[in-house]
Amino acid sequence: MHISDLDTPALLIDVEIMERNLQRAAEYARAHGLRLRPHTKTHKIPALGRRQLDLGAVGLTVAKVGEAEVMLRSEPPDLLLAYPLFGRQKLARLMQVARRTRVTVSLDDPTAAAELAAAARQAAVEVGVLAEMDVGMGRVGVDPGSEVVELARRVAGLPFLRFEGVAFFPGHINPSLEDGQIERLAETVGQVVQSVRAAGLEVRIVSGGSTPLLYHSHRIRGMNEIRPGTYIFNDRNTALWGGCALADCAATILTTVVSTARPGQVVIDAGSKTLSSDLAVNGAEGYGQVVEAPAAVVRRLNEEHGYVDIREVSGTWKIGDRLHIIPNHVCVTVNLQESVYGIRGETVEQVWEVEARGKVR
Repeated sequence: MHISDLDTPALLIDVEIMERNLQRAAEYARAHGLRLRPHTKTHKIPALGRRQLDLGAVGLTVAKVGEAEVMLRSEPPDLLLAYPLFGRQKLARLMQVARRTRVTVSLDDPTAAAELAAAARQAAVEVGVLAEMDVGMGRVGVDPGSEVVELARRVAGLPFLRFEGVAFFPGHINPSLEDGQIERLAETVGQVVQSVRAAGLEVRIVSGGSTPLLYHSHRIRGMNEIRPGTYIFNDRNTALWGGCALADCAATILTTVVSTARPGQVVIDAGSKTLSSDLAVNGAEGYGQVVEAPAAVVRRLNEEHGYVDIREVSGTWKIGDRLHIIPNHVCVTVNLQESVYGIRGETVEQVWEVEARGKVR
């Protein structure tokens, strides 16, 4: 199939760029002795999870039990649920997953740990646990220091749980700013690991990382596992943060101009239900990068309409013209699609169903 045969809007994945991204991360992890357990929240496609495993990933990371259930189709040797888990129904479903593959959960509360242990006991399975600490994101995790040690002790004392180590997410750190944040993070992680080990507990896994920090991971001493997600496709915001180049962005929305009625503006058939409403970072404007016209700005979105400011663009556009837009945040954009199209040049090579889309429970 040729790209021109596709109806729009459509999410295209350049398979050559994607493969380059996957290979680079796998080689980096091997070179620095890092366990790669990529987060599947970005692609949500079991076949791509399988590709990550084939390239050397030790397992896969998910956010929700529904994602874990879908990613079993990748036949992973290990699944990490990197999200606070609580609730009888979710725990019961996770135990069914744990009967089919090794499962680890990151958590930050002794009550959640006790509930997990009770569910594991009833299911007669063992579940690994990472003690989650907050290193500055301000989202989940206990404070680094004594709270991590105490949480680790509580977990280690519960039957049917296997204390594995610690986890953190440094999503607040902008690697394009050389302000010492990475060095301070490394110091914090090193001190916490030392404290937990001093308490007599084995720390087998120190799990962290993000796509923007991916290739700085070797600078964070003590960390031996990384969980990047966006790196498989990359996106505009990752590029704006200095985590990749625009040339490393494998995903684009193919969209059609549907109106030129207003001077200085065209309207495209990709709105918030396609591009998502996530804003650009680092002071940039717009809801995506127009590949054919970098000076154009996707200024505004309705559900089905994208308003593109073309006042700084030379030339004229007409109804029916097609554009490629690099989304600001590809994870959300993928979740809005039923299927995505793997392309090589102008040829559609693969159609992937987004099997884990909408798995929010």
